[in-house]
Amino acid sequence: MASVSVQIVISGYYGFRNSGDEAVLKSILNSLAAQEEEQGIRIVPVVLSNDPEWTSRMYGVRSVQRMKLGEIRQLLKESDGLISGGGSLLQDSTGLLTIPYYLGIVHIAQWVRKPVFIYAQGVGPVQRPFFFKWIRNVFRKSAYISVRDQESAALLGKMGIDVSSVEVVADPVMGLPLPENMSAAQSSDSNGSYGNVAETGTSYTTAASVPVIGISVRFWDKQRRELDGIAEGLKILSSRRPVHLRFLPFHLPDDEQASRYVIDKIGDISGNGSIISTVEQVTDPQQMLAEVSRCNVLLGMRLHSLIYAASQSVPLMGISYDPKIDQFLNRMQIKPTGTSSVTEPSRLVEDAVYLLEHEQEWKHNKLPLIQALQQDAARPAHFIAQYFLAKR
Repeated sequence: MASVSVQIVISGYYGFRNSGDEAVLKSILNSLAAQEEEQGIRIVPVVLSNDPEWTSRMYGVRSVQRMKLGEIRQLLKESDGLISGGGSLLQDSTGLLTIPYYLGIVHIAQWVRKPVFIYAQGVGPVQRPFFFKWIRNVFRKSAYISVRDQESAALLGKMGIDVSSVEVVADPVMGLPLPENMSAAQSSDSNGSYGNVAETGTSYTTAASVPVIGISVRFWDKQRRELDGIAEGLKILSSRRPVHLRFLPFHLPDDEQASRYVIDKIGDISGNGSIISTVEQVTDPQQMLAEVSRCNVLLGMRLHSLIYAASQSVPLMGISYDPKIDQFLNRMQIKPTGTSSVTEPSRLVEDAVYLLEHEQEWKHNKLPLIQALQQDAARPAHFIAQYFLAKR
Protein backbone atom coordinates (compact mmCIF):
# COMPACT_ATOMS: atom_id res chain seq x y z
CA MET A 1 0.00 0.00 0.00
CA ALA A 2 1.46 3.35 -1.05
CA SER A 3 2.07 5.70 1.86
CA VAL A 4 1.84 8.84 -0.31
CA SER A 5 -0.81 9.68 -2.90
CA VAL A 6 -0.79 12.65 -5.28
CA GLN A 7 -2.99 13.74 -8.16
CA ILE A 8 -1.29 14.99 -11.33
CA VAL A 9 -2.87 16.53 -14.42
CA ILE A 10 -1.37 15.44 -17.76
CA SER A 11 -1.44 17.81 -20.75
CA GLY A 12 -0.61 16.67 -24.28
CA TYR A 13 -2.03 15.86 -27.71
CA TYR A 14 -4.38 13.22 -26.40
CA GLY A 15 -7.78 11.98 -27.49
CA PHE A 16 -7.19 12.54 -31.22
CA ARG A 17 -6.81 8.83 -32.16
CA ASN A 18 -3.15 9.34 -33.10
CA SER A 19 -1.43 6.05 -32.25
CA GLY A 20 1.92 7.69 -31.57
CA ASP A 21 0.59 10.27 -29.12
CA GLU A 22 -1.68 7.72 -27.47
CA ALA A 23 1.42 5.55 -27.02
CA VAL A 24 3.13 8.49 -25.30
CA LEU A 25 0.21 8.77 -22.88
CA LYS A 26 0.06 5.03 -22.24
CA SER A 27 3.81 4.97 -21.61
CA ILE A 28 3.64 7.88 -19.16
CA LEU A 29 0.75 6.25 -17.30
CA ASN A 30 2.70 2.98 -17.09
CA SER A 31 5.82 4.72 -15.80
CA LEU A 32 3.88 6.65 -13.17
CA ALA A 33 2.09 3.49 -12.03
CA ALA A 34 5.41 1.68 -11.71
CA GLN A 35 6.53 4.21 -9.09
CA GLU A 36 4.02 2.81 -6.59
CA GLU A 37 5.94 -0.45 -6.45
CA GLU A 38 9.39 1.14 -6.82
CA GLN A 39 9.06 4.07 -4.41
CA GLY A 40 5.83 3.58 -2.48
CA ILE A 41 3.93 6.49 -3.97
CA ARG A 42 0.54 6.41 -5.68
CA ILE A 43 0.21 8.89 -8.54
CA VAL A 44 -3.37 9.47 -9.66
CA PRO A 45 -3.45 10.90 -13.22
CA VAL A 46 -6.11 13.14 -14.74
CA VAL A 47 -5.73 13.51 -18.51
CA LEU A 48 -6.69 16.54 -20.58
CA SER A 49 -8.20 15.08 -23.74
CA ASN A 50 -9.98 16.01 -26.93
CA ASP A 51 -12.34 13.10 -26.20
CA PRO A 52 -12.50 12.57 -22.43
CA GLU A 53 -14.99 9.69 -22.54
CA TRP A 54 -12.85 7.76 -25.02
CA THR A 55 -9.66 8.43 -23.05
CA SER A 56 -11.29 7.28 -19.81
CA ARG A 57 -12.50 4.06 -21.44
CA MET A 58 -9.16 3.41 -23.12
CA TYR A 59 -6.91 3.92 -20.07
CA GLY A 60 -9.17 3.66 -17.02
CA VAL A 61 -8.33 7.16 -15.79
CA ARG A 62 -10.26 10.33 -15.13
CA SER A 63 -10.23 12.69 -18.12
CA VAL A 64 -11.30 16.29 -18.71
CA GLN A 65 -12.04 18.18 -21.93
CA ARG A 66 -8.80 19.93 -22.91
CA MET A 67 -10.47 23.18 -24.07
CA LYS A 68 -12.54 23.87 -20.93
CA LEU A 69 -10.04 26.24 -19.36
CA GLY A 70 -12.23 27.16 -16.39
CA GLU A 71 -12.67 23.52 -15.46
CA ILE A 72 -8.95 22.92 -15.98
CA ARG A 73 -8.07 25.81 -13.68
CA GLN A 74 -10.24 24.36 -10.93
CA LEU A 75 -8.80 20.90 -11.54
CA LEU A 76 -5.26 22.21 -11.22
CA LYS A 77 -6.12 24.00 -7.96
CA GLU A 78 -7.32 20.67 -6.58
CA SER A 79 -4.32 18.70 -7.89
CA ASP A 80 -0.70 18.42 -6.82
CA GLY A 81 1.02 19.22 -10.11
CA LEU A 82 1.03 19.24 -13.90
CA ILE A 83 2.86 17.08 -16.43
CA SER A 84 3.29 18.82 -19.78
CA GLY A 85 4.20 16.24 -22.39
CA GLY A 86 5.41 14.23 -23.95
CA GLY A 87 5.49 14.73 -27.67
CA SER A 88 6.18 17.68 -29.93
CA LEU A 89 4.01 20.20 -28.13
CA LEU A 90 6.17 23.30 -28.48
CA GLN A 91 6.48 23.80 -32.22
CA ASP A 92 4.90 26.26 -34.62
CA SER A 93 5.05 24.24 -37.85
CA THR A 94 1.44 23.07 -37.43
CA GLY A 95 0.04 26.51 -36.62
CA LEU A 96 0.31 29.60 -34.44
CA LEU A 97 -2.02 28.37 -31.70
CA THR A 98 -0.16 25.21 -30.67
CA ILE A 99 2.52 26.83 -28.50
CA PRO A 100 0.13 29.31 -26.83
CA TYR A 101 -2.26 26.50 -25.88
CA TYR A 102 0.30 24.26 -24.20
CA LEU A 103 2.16 27.12 -22.53
CA GLY A 104 -1.20 28.51 -21.44
CA ILE A 105 -1.99 25.29 -19.57
CA VAL A 106 1.44 25.43 -17.92
CA HIS A 107 0.89 29.08 -17.01
CA ILE A 108 -2.43 28.27 -15.33
CA ALA A 109 -0.71 25.61 -13.21
CA GLN A 110 2.04 28.01 -12.21
CA TRP A 111 -0.50 30.74 -11.48
CA VAL A 112 -2.25 28.46 -8.95
CA ARG A 113 1.21 27.58 -7.53
CA LYS A 114 1.48 23.99 -8.66
CA PRO A 115 4.77 22.39 -9.75
CA VAL A 116 5.15 21.75 -13.47
CA PHE A 117 7.11 18.84 -14.94
CA ILE A 118 8.13 19.12 -18.58
CA TYR A 119 8.07 15.46 -19.58
CA ALA A 120 10.32 14.25 -22.42
CA GLN A 121 9.21 16.90 -24.88
CA GLY A 122 10.57 17.38 -28.36
CA VAL A 123 10.98 21.15 -28.63
CA GLY A 124 10.86 22.77 -32.06
CA PRO A 125 10.89 23.79 -34.71
CA VAL A 126 10.09 27.25 -33.36
CA GLN A 127 10.36 29.53 -36.36
CA ARG A 128 8.90 32.65 -34.74
CA PRO A 129 11.33 34.26 -32.27
CA PHE A 130 8.54 36.01 -30.35
CA PHE A 131 7.74 32.62 -28.78
CA PHE A 132 11.24 32.35 -27.29
CA LYS A 133 10.63 34.69 -24.35
CA TRP A 134 7.36 33.03 -23.40
CA ILE A 135 8.88 29.55 -23.48
CA ARG A 136 11.89 30.79 -21.50
CA ASN A 137 9.78 32.43 -18.79
CA VAL A 138 7.49 29.42 -18.38
CA PHE A 139 10.26 26.82 -18.39
CA ARG A 140 12.37 28.74 -15.86
CA LYS A 141 9.50 28.44 -13.39
CA SER A 142 9.10 24.70 -13.93
CA ALA A 143 10.13 22.17 -11.29
CA TYR A 144 11.66 19.82 -13.85
CA ILE A 145 12.56 19.96 -17.54
CA SER A 146 13.28 16.91 -19.66
CA VAL A 147 13.52 16.68 -23.45
CA ARG A 148 13.83 13.69 -25.74
CA ASP A 149 16.91 14.74 -27.72
CA GLN A 150 20.02 16.92 -27.61
CA GLU A 151 18.67 19.19 -30.35
CA SER A 152 15.71 20.18 -28.15
CA ALA A 153 18.07 20.95 -25.28
CA ALA A 154 20.26 23.05 -27.57
CA LEU A 155 17.23 25.01 -28.78
CA LEU A 156 16.21 25.73 -25.19
CA GLY A 157 19.74 26.96 -24.61
CA LYS A 158 19.36 29.40 -27.50
CA MET A 159 16.20 30.66 -25.84
CA GLY A 160 18.17 31.52 -22.71
CA ILE A 161 17.42 28.49 -20.56
CA ASP A 162 20.32 27.04 -18.56
CA VAL A 163 20.96 23.72 -20.32
CA SER A 164 22.39 22.26 -17.11
CA SER A 165 18.81 22.29 -15.79
CA VAL A 166 17.56 20.31 -18.78
CA GLU A 167 17.67 16.51 -18.67
CA VAL A 168 17.92 14.70 -22.00
CA VAL A 169 15.94 11.46 -21.79
CA ALA A 170 14.26 9.14 -24.30
CA ASP A 171 10.80 9.34 -25.77
CA PRO A 172 8.45 7.66 -23.26
CA VAL A 173 7.31 5.18 -25.91
CA MET A 174 10.69 3.44 -25.77
CA GLY A 175 9.41 1.91 -22.55
CA LEU A 176 6.01 0.79 -23.85
CA PRO A 177 5.55 -2.99 -23.42
CA LEU A 178 3.74 -5.37 -25.73
CA PRO A 179 0.18 -6.31 -24.73
CA GLU A 180 0.08 -8.48 -21.61
CA ASN A 181 -1.17 -11.52 -23.53
CA MET A 182 1.65 -11.30 -26.04
CA SER A 183 5.34 -11.80 -25.33
CA ALA A 184 8.14 -10.69 -27.61
CA ALA A 185 8.69 -14.32 -28.56
CA GLN A 186 5.08 -14.57 -29.71
CA SER A 187 5.22 -11.44 -31.85
CA SER A 188 6.72 -13.34 -34.80
CA ASP A 189 7.54 -16.87 -35.76
CA SER A 190 10.80 -18.59 -34.97
CA ASN A 191 12.78 -16.95 -37.77
CA GLY A 192 11.10 -13.58 -37.43
CA SER A 193 9.44 -13.64 -40.84
CA TYR A 194 6.09 -14.32 -42.44
CA GLY A 195 5.46 -16.72 -45.22
CA ASN A 196 2.97 -17.10 -48.05
CA VAL A 197 0.55 -14.65 -46.54
CA ALA A 198 -3.18 -14.85 -47.10
CA GLU A 199 -5.39 -11.99 -46.03
CA THR A 200 -8.33 -12.97 -43.85
CA GLY A 201 -10.37 -9.81 -43.37
CA THR A 202 -8.21 -7.41 -41.40
CA SER A 203 -5.80 -10.12 -40.25
CA TYR A 204 -3.49 -12.48 -42.06
CA THR A 205 -2.09 -15.96 -41.73
CA THR A 206 1.52 -16.96 -42.31
CA ALA A 207 3.60 -19.85 -43.54
CA ALA A 208 7.36 -19.67 -43.79
CA SER A 209 9.53 -17.23 -45.64
CA VAL A 210 8.02 -13.97 -46.94
CA PRO A 211 9.45 -11.01 -44.99
CA VAL A 212 7.07 -8.38 -43.69
CA ILE A 213 7.84 -4.72 -44.34
CA GLY A 214 5.79 -2.40 -42.15
CA ILE A 215 5.00 0.93 -43.79
CA SER A 216 3.85 4.09 -42.01
CA VAL A 217 3.12 6.99 -44.35
CA ARG A 218 1.37 10.31 -44.02
CA PHE A 219 0.48 13.25 -46.24
CA TRP A 220 3.03 16.08 -46.04
CA ASP A 221 4.50 17.28 -49.32
CA LYS A 222 1.69 18.83 -51.36
CA GLN A 223 3.15 17.37 -54.55
CA ARG A 224 3.32 13.90 -52.96
CA ARG A 225 6.95 13.53 -54.02
CA GLU A 226 7.93 11.37 -51.06
CA LEU A 227 4.88 9.12 -51.42
CA ASP A 228 5.53 8.70 -55.14
CA GLY A 229 9.15 7.77 -54.41
CA ILE A 230 8.10 5.33 -51.70
CA ALA A 231 5.54 3.70 -53.99
CA GLU A 232 8.02 3.29 -56.84
CA GLY A 233 10.70 1.91 -54.51
CA LEU A 234 8.32 -0.63 -52.98
CA LYS A 235 7.10 -1.64 -56.42
CA ILE A 236 10.67 -2.30 -57.56
CA LEU A 237 11.49 -4.17 -54.36
CA SER A 238 8.43 -6.43 -54.67
CA SER A 239 9.33 -7.22 -58.26
CA ARG A 240 12.75 -8.49 -57.19
CA ARG A 241 11.70 -10.64 -54.24
CA PRO A 242 8.46 -11.74 -52.56
CA VAL A 243 7.55 -9.39 -49.71
CA HIS A 244 4.52 -8.60 -47.61
CA LEU A 245 3.90 -4.84 -47.60
CA ARG A 246 1.96 -4.21 -44.39
CA PHE A 247 0.61 -0.65 -44.17
CA LEU A 248 0.27 0.75 -40.64
CA PRO A 249 -1.95 3.88 -40.40
CA PHE A 250 -0.94 5.68 -37.20
CA HIS A 251 -3.27 8.69 -37.42
CA LEU A 252 -6.84 7.96 -38.44
CA PRO A 253 -8.28 8.59 -40.94
CA ASP A 254 -5.53 10.63 -42.66
CA ASP A 255 -2.90 7.90 -42.72
CA GLU A 256 -5.40 5.42 -44.13
CA GLN A 257 -5.86 7.77 -47.08
CA ALA A 258 -2.10 8.23 -47.47
CA SER A 259 -1.65 4.44 -47.39
CA ARG A 260 -4.32 4.01 -50.05
CA TYR A 261 -2.56 6.60 -52.23
CA VAL A 262 0.69 4.60 -52.08
CA ILE A 263 -1.06 1.26 -52.57
CA ASP A 264 -2.81 2.56 -55.68
CA LYS A 265 0.53 3.80 -57.04
CA ILE A 266 2.19 0.42 -56.44
CA GLY A 267 -0.50 -1.50 -58.24
CA ASP A 268 -0.74 -5.29 -58.49
CA ILE A 269 2.37 -7.07 -57.14
CA SER A 270 0.93 -10.55 -56.66
CA GLY A 271 2.68 -12.02 -59.70
CA ASN A 272 5.74 -13.25 -57.81
CA GLY A 273 4.18 -14.01 -54.45
CA SER A 274 4.17 -10.52 -52.91
CA ILE A 275 1.15 -9.20 -51.02
CA ILE A 276 -0.21 -5.90 -49.71
CA SER A 277 -2.35 -5.54 -46.59
CA THR A 278 -3.44 -2.72 -44.30
CA VAL A 279 -3.99 -2.67 -40.55
CA GLU A 280 -7.50 -1.33 -40.07
CA GLN A 281 -8.85 0.90 -37.28
CA VAL A 282 -6.17 0.20 -34.66
CA THR A 283 -6.19 2.96 -32.03
CA ASP A 284 -4.83 1.02 -29.06
CA PRO A 285 -1.09 1.85 -28.99
CA GLN A 286 -0.04 -1.54 -27.67
CA GLN A 287 -1.93 -3.31 -30.44
CA MET A 288 -0.11 -1.19 -33.01
CA LEU A 289 3.15 -1.92 -31.20
CA ALA A 290 2.35 -5.61 -31.60
CA GLU A 291 1.80 -5.09 -35.33
CA VAL A 292 5.19 -3.39 -35.64
CA SER A 293 6.89 -6.13 -33.64
CA ARG A 294 5.81 -8.66 -36.28
CA CYS A 295 7.70 -6.85 -39.04
CA ASN A 296 11.15 -7.72 -40.33
CA VAL A 297 11.77 -4.13 -41.45
CA LEU A 298 9.84 -0.92 -40.91
CA LEU A 299 9.72 2.05 -43.29
CA GLY A 300 8.29 5.03 -41.45
CA MET A 301 7.38 8.66 -41.81
CA ARG A 302 5.58 8.89 -38.47
CA LEU A 303 8.08 9.40 -35.65
CA HIS A 304 6.44 6.89 -33.36
CA SER A 305 6.42 4.20 -36.02
CA LEU A 306 10.21 4.44 -35.89
CA ILE A 307 10.24 4.50 -32.09
CA TYR A 308 7.94 1.46 -31.98
CA ALA A 309 10.33 -0.35 -34.30
CA ALA A 310 13.41 0.56 -32.29
CA SER A 311 11.77 -0.50 -29.02
CA GLN A 312 11.10 -3.94 -30.55
CA SER A 313 14.51 -4.19 -32.27
CA VAL A 314 12.93 -4.08 -35.72
CA PRO A 315 15.37 -2.71 -38.35
CA LEU A 316 14.05 0.63 -39.54
CA MET A 317 14.22 3.15 -42.36
CA GLY A 318 13.06 6.72 -41.83
CA ILE A 319 11.65 9.25 -44.27
CA SER A 320 12.36 12.70 -42.84
CA TYR A 321 9.67 15.37 -43.08
CA ASP A 322 10.43 17.12 -39.78
CA PRO A 323 13.56 17.69 -37.64
CA LYS A 324 12.17 15.33 -34.99
CA ILE A 325 12.68 12.42 -37.41
CA ASP A 326 16.33 13.33 -37.95
CA GLN A 327 16.83 13.80 -34.22
CA PHE A 328 15.58 10.32 -33.40
CA LEU A 329 17.52 8.75 -36.26
CA ASN A 330 20.64 10.52 -34.99
CA ARG A 331 20.21 8.87 -31.60
CA MET A 332 19.95 5.52 -33.36
CA GLN A 333 22.96 6.39 -35.59
CA ILE A 334 20.90 5.96 -38.74
CA LYS A 335 20.74 8.17 -41.82
CA PRO A 336 17.34 8.93 -43.39
CA THR A 337 16.40 6.83 -46.40
CA GLY A 338 14.69 9.87 -47.92
CA THR A 339 13.03 13.20 -47.20
CA SER A 340 9.66 14.77 -47.91
CA SER A 341 11.13 16.44 -51.00
CA VAL A 342 13.46 13.71 -52.29
CA THR A 343 12.93 9.98 -51.79
CA GLU A 344 14.90 8.07 -54.40
CA PRO A 345 13.35 4.66 -55.19
CA SER A 346 16.81 3.14 -55.76
CA ARG A 347 17.99 4.24 -52.30
CA LEU A 348 14.86 2.82 -50.69
CA VAL A 349 15.39 -0.53 -52.41
CA GLU A 350 19.07 -0.59 -51.45
CA ASP A 351 18.35 0.15 -47.79
CA ALA A 352 15.49 -2.36 -47.60
CA VAL A 353 17.49 -5.17 -49.19
CA TYR A 354 20.42 -4.52 -46.87
CA LEU A 355 18.23 -4.66 -43.76
CA LEU A 356 16.42 -7.77 -44.92
CA GLU A 357 19.74 -9.52 -45.51
CA HIS A 358 21.44 -8.25 -42.36
CA GLU A 359 18.52 -8.24 -39.91
CA GLN A 360 20.27 -10.05 -37.06
CA GLU A 361 23.46 -8.03 -37.51
CA TRP A 362 21.44 -4.80 -37.29
CA LYS A 363 19.75 -5.97 -34.09
CA HIS A 364 23.08 -6.90 -32.52
CA ASN A 365 24.72 -3.58 -33.44
CA LYS A 366 21.80 -1.41 -32.28
CA LEU A 367 21.05 -3.28 -29.04
CA PRO A 368 23.22 -1.06 -26.78
CA LEU A 369 21.59 2.10 -28.17
CA ILE A 370 18.10 0.64 -27.75
CA GLN A 371 18.76 -0.51 -24.18
CA ALA A 372 20.08 2.93 -23.21
CA LEU A 373 16.97 4.61 -24.61
CA GLN A 374 14.69 2.18 -22.80
CA GLN A 375 16.41 2.91 -19.50
CA ASP A 376 16.17 6.66 -20.06
CA ALA A 377 12.43 6.49 -20.74
CA ALA A 378 11.57 5.94 -17.06
CA ARG A 379 13.70 8.75 -15.62
CA PRO A 380 11.08 11.57 -15.66
CA ALA A 381 8.52 9.48 -13.75
CA HIS A 382 11.20 8.52 -11.23
CA PHE A 383 12.07 12.19 -10.67
CA ILE A 384 8.40 13.15 -10.20
CA ALA A 385 7.92 10.44 -7.57
CA GLN A 386 11.04 11.53 -5.70
CA TYR A 387 9.94 15.17 -5.85
CA PHE A 388 6.68 14.48 -4.04
CA LEU A 389 8.20 12.01 -1.59
CA ALA A 390 10.67 14.69 -0.56
CA LYS A 391 7.78 17.10 0.09
CA ARG A 392 5.96 14.74 2.46
